[in-house]
Amino acid sequence: MKWVYRLVSLFMAVLFAGPLVWMLFVSVKEEGMKIITVTDWFTPPYSFAVYQEILSGTKLTNWIGNSLLVAAFVTVLTVAAAALAGFALSKIPFRYRTLMFFVVLAGLLIPGEATIIPLYQVAKDMNLLNSYQGLIIPALASPVAVIVLKSFFDGIPNDLLESVQIDGGGSWRIFMRIMLPLCRPALASMAILTFIGSWNNFLWPFLSITDDNLFTLPMGIPTLISQYSEDYVKPMVVNAIASIPIIVLFVIFERQIVKGISMSGIKG
Repeated sequence: MKWVYRLVSLFMAVLFAGPLVWMLFVSVKEEGMKIITVTDWFTPPYSFAVYQEILSGTKLTNWIGNSLLVAAFVTVLTVAAAALAGFALSKIPFRYRTLMFFVVLAGLLIPGEATIIPLYQVAKDMNLLNSYQGLIIPALASPVAVIVLKSFFDGIPNDLLESVQIDGGGSWRIFMRIMLPLCRPALASMAILTFIGSWNNFLWPFLSITDDNLFTLPMGIPTLISQYSEDYVKPMVVNAIASIPIIVLFVIFERQIVKGISMSGIKG
């Protein structure tokens, strides 16, 4: 039966990789190409002239920089806040701790779209629209990260913490010297998933940003594709360039991404 699983796995790999390979081949084709058969998509002549045109004639590189900046800040701040909250809910006794945990848990039951209107109103009142702060601050709350990190902290024995307290260490020292090093895999997994989520975020930037100099990739790409809707090459070049950072990230951190998905229970 192993050969059946391997055959199915190979088929699924080809099925999912096929569109990516097709995109890469089309992106290096010459403009105005004539497609008669399927093989014409993959055969020469090849040209990188459109890459140079897109990189020099559009704001794509600026949008990539915006996406990297926003995703980096969101990732660092979200993981830091989630780690502190998870540590407090797991190891620091305080009144209504269980209630606070259920409040965080209830955040998973509220779809993000349901909070868009009040979130927009708050951002408008605070003058956060059309700014990097407006892209970063609303994305920092992550109930999933808090719950995952709290569960990880729960698995660390209290005896280890008590030994540090006997030596005079406080909560901050326990958090920095004991908890963070031990939960490094969980932190890495949450960081990668947060980065990918921020990189792909479209709805909030679409509502909060009107200045094209502040566009992120998910907002900027549709504007370029609509301009080149009569040609396959330029849209594929745009998508190929935009995919490079996230593909590199996946190749480097594949194990952590898979582990993070399994830890957070994300499906579909």
